[in-house]
Order: sequence, then structure tokens, then C-alpha cells
Amino acid sequence: MRLAGKKAIVVGAGQTPGATMGNGRATAELFAREGADVLLVDRDLDAAEETRAAIEAAGGRAMSFRADITTEAQCRNLVQAAVDAFGRVDILHNNVGIGTHDGTVTTVDEDGLDVMLAVNLKGMIWTCKHVFPVMRAQESGSVINISSVAAIAAFPGVGYKITKAAVNGYTQTAALANARYGVRVNCIMPGLMNTPMAIESNLAYRPRLTREELVAQRDAQVPLRHKMGTAWDVAHAALYLASDEAGFVTGVCLPVDGGASARVG
Repeated sequence: MRLAGKKAIVVGAGQTPGATMGNGRATAELFAREGADVLLVDRDLDAAEETRAAIEAAGGRAMSFRADITTEAQCRNLVQAAVDAFGRVDILHNNVGIGTHDGTVTTVDEDGLDVMLAVNLKGMIWTCKHVFPVMRAQESGSVINISSVAAIAAFPGVGYKITKAAVNGYTQTAALANARYGVRVNCIMPGLMNTPMAIESNLAYRPRLTREELVAQRDAQVPLRHKMGTAWDVAHAALYLASDEAGFVTGVCLPVDGGASARVG
């Protein structure tokens, strides 16, 4: 097993309801399957508990923890909960992100932008802030932040675009700041994915489309086989970055996008 003996935190380990699986849940399940003990963090404790039940049914080990990462104190608490439970933290996976409350350059509003900054960017900064001292003391650790290909490609939503670009910038800064301690920091940039949050949020903005029509439209935009990715594509990329196989990899913003970023430029 590639994560045998590792202790992991997955922030956003639950998921919104939907017909497919979310990135956070898939990553948590895969980490556990590969031998990690996993703290499942979500503001919806019932969703985290569903993930825990699936992990334990498969023979893995996990515990749930409720936290709202827009509050720094709760980010500190979730890291402390992992240290109390496991004695160390080897992996922090920051999966929380939203695309709602957004607007274009002429329609974005203050309240919506503040929500996106708090959820997509500040929450990740707070979890990292409180896990880095733990990992530095261990002289090891892997942090994985979920960004988006929207960070580097054309995207109409101002809040989503700038917060994900900031995730990339923060990841590179944090990677260099922690390199001498043996702590690695990377991010994943998913492209068009067939996950509940991606589909449900898009349907909310496009009431005239059926789910099948929306999926077909999104599939058609993907260069690789004209098929969106799944949560498992993100999870397997995260598994690599979390594992010792990526021991010389830090500061990377890895596209998992079916070739979409190859169009940039």
C-alpha cells in the first residue's frame, strides 16, 4: 500500500448530493484504501459520516470532524484534532472550493466575492498555517491544494478565476518556504469534471438544460476522448503527490484536465 502508516487530513471529505462522486470523497476513500488513517473534515458532519461509513465498510480507518474552514480557529482545531488522534500529520488535502456567488467583471458584487475569497482561498491558507508547524517538526509532510484549470485558462467568473489563480501562487510560495524542512506543497488543477458540485452548480445557472444535455456539452469540450474526468482522476493524482513516490516534487501545479490546458497560449 502506497500510504501505509500515513496520517491524513482531507478537508471537504463529504460531498453535495448527486449521481456521481465528489473529489474529496474519492480522495479520502483512496487514501484509506492505500493504508492511511484519515480525518474526514466537512462543515456537513452527516456527509463526512457517509464517507467514513464507506471507508470502514471497505476495511479502512477514518474519523469525522465538523469544521467551517472560513474561520481560522476552526482550521486550527481540525489540525489539533488530527494530532490528538494520530500523533502526527503526514498529508493535508485541501479540497474545499465553490463556484457559486460569482459574477463577471461587471456583475460581481462585494458579498459574493467575499464568500469566494473566504472559502476558496482563506480557508486553505488557514489550514496550511496550522499544519505547517506540525510537519516542520516532523521534517516531512505533503500538502495538496485543489485549484482549477480556470486559474490559467479563460474563465468568465471573476471570483472563481482569481481565487484559483491565488491558490497556485500561494502553493508555490508555501513550497519554497517549507522546502528546507522536508515539507512538500503542490496543487492539482482539475479541468471539466463530472462531479456533483460541478454538475449541480451549472444546472442551477442553466435551468433550460437537462442533466444529460449539460453533460454532453461539457464532454464535447474535453480534448481527451471528449469525456469529462471523474473524481477518481483527481484522487489518483492526489495519491501520487501524497506518496513517497513524489518525494522530489514540490511547487507543482498539476493539470488533470484531459488536455484542456494544452490549449492555453
